[in-house]
Amino acid sequence: MITFGDLKLTKSVQKAITEIGFVQPTPIQQEAIPAIKSGKDVLGIAQTGTGKTAAYILPILTQLVKAEGDDPRVVVLVPTRELSIQVGEDIEELAQFTNIRHAAIYGGIGWTKHAELLTAGIDILVATPGRLLDLYNHNVLSLKKVKTLVIDEADRMLDMGFMPQLKNVFDRLPMRKQMLLFSATFSEHIEYLSTEFLDFPVRVEVAPSATPVEMVKQFAYHVPNFRTKLNLVEHLLLNEEVFTKVIVFCKTKVSAEAVFKVIKRRSEGEKRILHSNKGQSSRINAITAFKNDEVRILISTDVSARGIDASKVSHVINFDVPVNYDDYIHRIGRTARAGNHGVAITLLDPSEIWHFEKIEKIIRMGVPVLEIPDEVEVVETQKEERQKQLKEIDHQRRVDDPTFKGAFHDKKYKIAKDKRDFTDKFDRKKPKKQNKKRRR
Repeated sequence: MITFGDLKLTKSVQKAITEIGFVQPTPIQQEAIPAIKSGKDVLGIAQTGTGKTAAYILPILTQLVKAEGDDPRVVVLVPTRELSIQVGEDIEELAQFTNIRHAAIYGGIGWTKHAELLTAGIDILVATPGRLLDLYNHNVLSLKKVKTLVIDEADRMLDMGFMPQLKNVFDRLPMRKQMLLFSATFSEHIEYLSTEFLDFPVRVEVAPSATPVEMVKQFAYHVPNFRTKLNLVEHLLLNEEVFTKVIVFCKTKVSAEAVFKVIKRRSEGEKRILHSNKGQSSRINAITAFKNDEVRILISTDVSARGIDASKVSHVINFDVPVNYDDYIHRIGRTARAGNHGVAITLLDPSEIWHFEKIEKIIRMGVPVLEIPDEVEVVETQKEERQKQLKEIDHQRRVDDPTFKGAFHDKKYKIAKDKRDFTDKFDRKKPKKQNKKRRR
C-alpha cells in the first residue's frame, strides 16, 4: 500500500495532511502526484469526489516550497465562482504550515476588490477565466512568472463555452511551463483540448471515462409528469432518517424554483436553492451552510452546484435528466465522497427515458427502475405537458430514424390525400364555365 510518505512531499505538506486526517492517498493521487512532480504535462481523468484537487495541489505545494516574488507562479483555472472558492479553501488547508500565498478570484463582484488581494504578492492564483483576463487587461496582474497552469473541470469549461478565453489566457503565458488538465470525462472535445495545450502528456486515468463512482447506488423511477415528480420527491424526503443530506438537481432555473416552493412547504429541515439568478452572497452562504450541515436539502442547477464539496451527502435526486449527459456523472459524484456510500435517484417522465438510456450506455451499466410507492399520488398529465412530451419523443425518433415523419404524419397525409381526391372528383363533376361574349 502506497502512503503519503512514499510520495516524498515536503514536511510542511505532510504535516497538513496529518492535521486534516488524510490516511492514504486515493488512486488519482497515487498516480498523479509522481507524474506532476516529474515536471511533465499531465492529463488526469477522474470523477468528482476522488481527491482530484489534492492530487494537483499537493505536488504543486511541494514544488513551490516557499513564498517568492510578487507575481503568481501557479494559475488554476476553474469554470465557476463556487469551484474557485472551494479550491481556494482546499489550498488554505493544505498550505496551512507554509508561507505560500494564494487567492481565489471570480466574477460577480468588482475587479478592484480582487486586485487588492494581489498587492502583497501571490504564489498560487485560482481564477475563473473571465476574471483572470479582467485583471490582466487592467495591468493589475502579470503572468510572466507562471510555471504551472492547471485547467480543472475541463469538460465543464468547454460545455460553458470557455474555449476562446482559455486560448486567450494560454497566449499570454510563458512558452515554457507545465500544463495540468483535469476532467471527469474524456470526450472528443477534451482530446482536442489536450492536443491543443499539452505536450506529450502523461495520461492518468483511475477509472474508465464516464464510469460513476462505485460507492453510489443508482435507481430510477418512471414518473408520468411534473406534478407527480413533486409528489414523489415530497414522499421520499419525509424519511429524514434515510434522506439525511440531499441535493435535488434541476436542469433549469424555472424548474428549480418550482421544486423549491413545494419542498419548502412540505418537508422538514432547512432548505436552500442555488441558481445563476441568485446573488453571489446568497449562493456562497447556501453552499457554506450545506457543507456545515446547517441545511438538509439543497435544490440546485448543474452550473451552480460546481464547487460543492460537502461530505456525507446521503442522496442526490435528479428531478430531471440533464441535457448534457456528462452532467449526470458530475451530479452523482456529489454523493459518495471521501469513501462514503451514497444513493442517486433519477425521475424520468416519458420524454426523458430515451435520454437516460443514452446515459446508461455512457456509464456502461443499467440502472434499476423502482415502482412508485402506493402512497404517492399519481396525477393525470395535463394536455400541454403531454403535447410537449410527445413532441420531444417525435424528435428522438427522428434522431434514431431520419425517415420517420412524426407520430401524426400518416394521419395528416391520409386526410390531405382524401381532400385532394374529393376536390378532384368535385371539379370533374362541376360544369365548365363558358365565356359568353357580350352582345353589343
